[in-house]
Amino acid sequence: MKKSMFFVVAMLLVASMVLGACAQPTETPIVTEPPVATEEPVATEEPVATEEPVATEEPVVTEEPAAGLTCAEPIKVGLITDITGPLAIYGVMMQRSFMLGMEYATGSEGSAGPVFDFTKTQENTFKIDNCEIQVFVRDDAGLPENTTTVANELIDIQKVDFLVGTASSGSTAVLQGIALANEVPLIVAPAAANDITGKDFNVFTFRTSRNNYQDAINECKALTAQYSSFIQIAADYAFGHGSAEAFRDACTLEGGTFVADDIFAPATTTDFTPYMEQIAASGAEAYIVTWAGSGFISLVQAAKDQGVTETMALGTTFIDNALTPVFYADAIGTTAGIVYHWSAPKNPANDFLVAEASSRYGVYPDLFDADGMNAAIMIIETLKKTNGDVTPATLVAAMEGLEFEGPKGTIYIRPEDHVAIQDMYILKLENVTDPTGNYYSYVDTTRPEPPCLLPEALQDRCGDLPIGSLSGN
Repeated sequence: MKKSMFFVVAMLLVASMVLGACAQPTETPIVTEPPVATEEPVATEEPVATEEPVATEEPVVTEEPAAGLTCAEPIKVGLITDITGPLAIYGVMMQRSFMLGMEYATGSEGSAGPVFDFTKTQENTFKIDNCEIQVFVRDDAGLPENTTTVANELIDIQKVDFLVGTASSGSTAVLQGIALANEVPLIVAPAAANDITGKDFNVFTFRTSRNNYQDAINECKALTAQYSSFIQIAADYAFGHGSAEAFRDACTLEGGTFVADDIFAPATTTDFTPYMEQIAASGAEAYIVTWAGSGFISLVQAAKDQGVTETMALGTTFIDNALTPVFYADAIGTTAGIVYHWSAPKNPANDFLVAEASSRYGVYPDLFDADGMNAAIMIIETLKKTNGDVTPATLVAAMEGLEFEGPKGTIYIRPEDHVAIQDMYILKLENVTDPTGNYYSYVDTTRPEPPCLLPEALQDRCGDLPIGSLSGN
């Protein structure tokens, strides 16, 4: 084991560290976005996982007419993301990538011009054939109460046909309930919690973001190739528990062994000494961490103080372009998983995203740019399939089982639970100095198939998929 080697665990979020240092993310040709922040715990009412009937008759989905797409009225899309809150890094990625995705899918530049700037306008209109598509952007600052306010405005006032968002999984849970109550299809991006298409599932919730399980399956393939025994610590709330369960399942299936029970610490923890004492005494070769927020700084310091970093490797997935040089300068040669890096996929959609983001925004695409672009492409491909019909039941029928090409290659919306099956990547860190963030060499592409995590009342939808775990046990 190399002491300097690090490995990445799903959604190990260190974004708060940068957010605390930089009031607002700036963009330079090297990429100045803050680090990857996964999910911040929020106290919200969990929506009831129910599947309400969408229509009394089976909706009919027809093919696109030869004359092109025609819409009787403009199609309206509401994009909700965090622009001024703790997960604003996601807002930066989502705004640019969604607008670039709309342009790529429609073949037309938006009315806001080549660069979308939220401070100047909150609307952008695109046109494909004889169909106008209006995009309304709203800031929820990562707060569920704000999500409720802007979602209701988009539905009641703007009359949107689709919702896209949001950054926080807690806020996304609220948004799911609103989408269900109003029968508006929601495409979740970039929130990653298993629960979104698990216990909180409803027929109007879709996603282009991956879930915890997909992260774990991808990362454990890399992790178990070099280590055999593990222990893990995670934040004591839904996202942390979901991630820990997924990693234990995926790494065990790959032949790894967990030498102790998973450790869960309150999300407000500032002193990790007792937890690191447990980890140090475990005898594991590597420790896996799922954490969000500034507490990660204290966690790492406690690991150093207790000698953990001297005796075992830290498991984390590769993070965003800006923070990689900070945290991995001494880890050249490390092989780990990553959600997306612009250098990995080779396809026309990714070529477009890389070229246009770098030339227009002065940055190369980051971890979740693919999610935003895929959400836009998914909307356009759905409209092509329905010939512009935005009847809720027709949209849902068209989106279930939809397959389309995006910057991560082929995306398949699994009809059973609306999970987005997609490519993930394993890369090797070669340098941390390239000005474009081209730090890696390609190792492998995986295409994780997570289990069906629907609640018991809806498990008839799972069909032949394994239920609850990768083994189905």
